[in-house]
Amino acid sequence: MTVPLDIVTDLAHGGRWTSLRVAGREWLWRREAPERDNVSPGDAFVDAGGLEECIPTVRGAPDHGDAWSRPWTREGEADVVRCDRFTLARTVRAETDGVVADYVLTADPGFRFVWAAHALLDLSDRALLCIRDGARTRLFPETARLLDQAWPDGASWAEGDWPVPCGLRLDRFGPDDGTAVGAVVDASHCCVHDRTDRLSLALEADGQPVSIALWRNLGGFPAQHPYRSTGVEPMLGRVFDLAEAGPDDAARVPASGEVRWRLTLTVNCRCP
Repeated sequence: MTVPLDIVTDLAHGGRWTSLRVAGREWLWRREAPERDNVSPGDAFVDAGGLEECIPTVRGAPDHGDAWSRPWTREGEADVVRCDRFTLARTVRAETDGVVADYVLTADPGFRFVWAAHALLDLSDRALLCIRDGARTRLFPETARLLDQAWPDGASWAEGDWPVPCGLRLDRFGPDDGTAVGAVVDASHCCVHDRTDRLSLALEADGQPVSIALWRNLGGFPAQHPYRSTGVEPMLGRVFDLAEAGPDDAARVPASGEVRWRLTLTVNCRCP
């Protein structure tokens, strides 16, 4: 018998997904962050866990984007947030073995953005991340001290092939070791295995760059009072910071003024 995923979202505080539960298993990690209740647009990011809607950037300015710090509203079947340069609508529905979220961004033609379903998952130290072998993977500067070779001079990232770009194994989360790694993988689908539980995350967006971002923080961040947080984040775009995006590294609004995409979460998945 298939058991559907139960979803809880918090529209008043950035549209954050606060729970993703199936058969007693909670997939989303959370932390106490009471200061989140009083944020304003432009504030530094307050990490409360769950799944955040990060848009139009993840890193850079505004920190983790412009949607997480604003209240959302329910309009018909859609959850909607209005920001200075765009409007984002999200319609979430449960299916027999998962969740489908359909998104519509409305903005001026030519508007460029990065979006990430910033999903911080509650994973054990035995969890594995399955993405197709050989997918191009970008590692970001916080990873430099973990690599045997020198970081490329002046580069914003180093590149290699999944799952061991530049000699660093990324598909295994493992126990806390004081490290923090950020990466972006050229793939549209991944599957997380945690003991007997499996969750897949898949992204569809016609004509837009898609990827899977990884935040593997095993007690290495922040410098003061570090904690464990493991993010598996379907993304439109191929960089964390919109300011660093090359010509093909960000989504772009076409002449219609709309970009549409779909995020699908499925339990009991198969590897890509």
